[in-house]
Amino acid sequence: MLNETNLEKRITNIEQAIADLQTKINDQPLSNNWLEKITGSISDDSAFLETLEYGEKWRKSKNIAR
Repeated sequence: MLNETNLEKRITNIEQAIADLQTKINDQPLSNNWLEKITGSISDDSAFLETLEYGEKWRKSKNIAR
């Protein structure tokens, strides 16, 4: 069983960890637009680039303007 000193140290560590997390959250820019949050997140992924090429070929085959 934990003695009082160890328990107090653990609680202090937990409180510090929570404070650190709150600081990280508060330092994040606020945006309600979900698109702004993900824009660019997969732009260098090969599957994404392949999908773009596929979409462009499909649009050209259907004579759809981009």
